[in-house]
Amino acid sequence: MADLLKKPLGTRGKVHDITPASAGWRYVGFGLYHLKAGDRAAEATGDREVILVMVEGKAKVTGAGQDWGVLGERMNVFEKTAPHCLYLPNETEWAAVAETDCVIAVCSAPGKGGHQARRIGPDGITLTERGKGANTRYINNIAMENEDYADSLLVTEVFTPNGHWSSYPSHRHDEDDYPRITYLEETYYHRLNPANGFGIQRVYTDDGQLDETMAVSDGDVVTVPRGHHPCGAPYGFEMYYLNVMAGPLRKWRFVPAPEVEWIMERDS
Repeated sequence: MADLLKKPLGTRGKVHDITPASAGWRYVGFGLYHLKAGDRAAEATGDREVILVMVEGKAKVTGAGQDWGVLGERMNVFEKTAPHCLYLPNETEWAAVAETDCVIAVCSAPGKGGHQARRIGPDGITLTERGKGANTRYINNIAMENEDYADSLLVTEVFTPNGHWSSYPSHRHDEDDYPRITYLEETYYHRLNPANGFGIQRVYTDDGQLDETMAVSDGDVVTVPRGHHPCGAPYGFEMYYLNVMAGPLRKWRFVPAPEVEWIMERDS
């Protein structure tokens, strides 16, 4: 059985620390801090670029030799307001001191020194509807390919209403064959509303060599090294996830699963 489901390491401090080495891949890293007011977190980026996402709460942030002031506005991720984020290039440092209880995501990928430190959002991030019927979900694009904010990173938030599907119709991006498809590793940081609920995520390949279906709890991370990766939010539970993707090319091109290709064509 593949070890794709990552449970939080605790309730305070750095509760997720997924590196390329621990995930068994080459590009994506994902860390998550749960801080109480007054707590501090700090890291050096090394050879990796970073996007800090203020998932919840407020913190004073310095990074890349600049004081960025207090970042953060929404106190609960399910407010669905645009997040405050900060891009930091490789070979820099950052530090955050929590003003309130807060959750800070650290999204990372190989940096090439091609972009300067900058704030991302909340201005310019608009909650956008995608999909039809029970496949409707809502997107906060933080740094997808249309935004030239990063060397490698692709980052987005998705809100899936209760009873709906997301990252669906099933699709994969696990081959380096642009423009048909791109190779992108991906992490999903899941939240549920109410928090005691659960969601479903399946990760599977067409040949069946990888086929894992997981019940995800509030705060879990799922790693997607290859294959299709749809999510389901049971009736009564709203699902949020923060996606981080990266690969050799900063483009998102995917191929649908054969069994759902007709749905994608019908709804396009």
